[in-house]
Amino acid sequence: MGSCGTVRSSIMVCVPLMGSSVKEMMSQMGLAKSQGADMVEIRLDYIQKFQPLQDLQMLLRDKPLPVIIVYRPKWEGGQYEGDEQRRLEALKLAMELGADYIDVELKVVSDLMLNPNLNKHSIGKIIVSCHVGDHTPSKEDLSILVAKMHSTGADVIKLVTHASNITDLATIFHLLAHCEVPLIAYSTGDRGLISHLLCPKFGGFLVYGSMGNNSIPGLPTLNSLRQAYKLECLNANTKVFGLISNPVGHSKGPLLHNPAFRHVGYNGIYVPMLVDNLKEFFRIYSSPDIAGFSVGIPYKEAVTGFCDEVHPLAESIGAVNTIIRTPSTGKLVGYNTDCEAAITAMEDALGARRSINGASFTSPLAGKQFVLAGAGGAGRALAFGAKTRGARIIIFDIDYERARSLAHSVSGEAQPYEDIVKFRPEKGGILANATPLGMHPNTDRIPVAEDTLGVYRLVFDSVYNPRKTRLLKEAEAAGAVVVSGVEMFLRQAISQFNLFTDGEAPEEFMREIIWEKF
Repeated sequence: MGSCGTVRSSIMVCVPLMGSSVKEMMSQMGLAKSQGADMVEIRLDYIQKFQPLQDLQMLLRDKPLPVIIVYRPKWEGGQYEGDEQRRLEALKLAMELGADYIDVELKVVSDLMLNPNLNKHSIGKIIVSCHVGDHTPSKEDLSILVAKMHSTGADVIKLVTHASNITDLATIFHLLAHCEVPLIAYSTGDRGLISHLLCPKFGGFLVYGSMGNNSIPGLPTLNSLRQAYKLECLNANTKVFGLISNPVGHSKGPLLHNPAFRHVGYNGIYVPMLVDNLKEFFRIYSSPDIAGFSVGIPYKEAVTGFCDEVHPLAESIGAVNTIIRTPSTGKLVGYNTDCEAAITAMEDALGARRSINGASFTSPLAGKQFVLAGAGGAGRALAFGAKTRGARIIIFDIDYERARSLAHSVSGEAQPYEDIVKFRPEKGGILANATPLGMHPNTDRIPVAEDTLGVYRLVFDSVYNPRKTRLLKEAEAAGAVVVSGVEMFLRQAISQFNLFTDGEAPEEFMREIIWEKF
């Protein structure tokens, strides 16, 4: 699978456990160890009818992993509503019984620290934590807060904010990179995901990963941290590549690019970036550490306006799916790897014979009717690719003016989207779906009338999750050659990888991953 190189991160992966009984907690602890966790965080406030002495002895006596004990009160987002003194006594007891860490809230840490017996029998350490409501404070306010937490004598500081926008996370990264005490810092919510994934690059103390059915918005799974991302391979020099999209959760890019980086020994990480505002995003994330981007729905066209330069093919298409930050100048250069990926996948499926010596090549798409559903970024790439091969293009899009504009650019024809269900194609033509119809989880829809599918010679679907969409299943049953979006995805990713690394993609290795993971 390729190695991390010599400089590895010392980052620990911690799994929060929220079992309702001691028995359940112990079972989860064993599972966490078997799945590769370095540490567990036991939430005492989730245990029903918690008996401090009896339960803590059981939990800590034969613990298979280092343990952080948390007993979170309601006023800090937890479940505990009882007597405050009793709660603090339970934390002290956990320390005495061998907890590696106890987590104490900033508001009450002075009450705990005043206890003269706290550290007498213990080698455990204190994490002082603070959860900052429903927002991310400014860099200045967070620095003041960290200084206040540091002054308590904490061994480790833990700071949790909420990300309403991915741009909020830049403050967290700045904090992690400049803090002089061990720091756990991350943001909650769907937009907070990369605060966990990039934590080792900026020097964080540990990262959280969820396990089993206990999924938490914005928290990566333990499995993804160990398999796809392998955070132990990250260090300060790791180059970051992100997928700019909204939504972004469907993407399989991290499952492909990260193992491929490691396979060739390239120090990079590829992460999903849920972006709401392109202008703000590019203003905030201008660091040379962020070396490039993939671009997904719905930004492939709009993102061209944020590139300093656009490759001629991408410029003619009017859509960019790959951006590289030039190391010497920091300029953003936009490319389109979708176009050739989709068209060559179709040609190869039709048995195209390409010349090796540069002799003329006649595409099997030449002269064929090319029916395109969708005139967005992916649709534009398909239309321009089909035009270069001499196809006759008919475009349907929910935005008729957008379809008309694209048709004009490729000397094609636009028709109203509602007419696609009654459209009768020429026999032997090509159908290409460049809409999200059929994408997981709404997998039951197709863009055209089912009884027309047998008329086409080839049906292509840009959707790659699921691998074989309903459209492709119905088309195959009707006798058409079918090409999955997975093939386009793989080919465009190979070209992207070459641009990202300025090297050669491990094509066979990437194809193996596709077969295994999709």
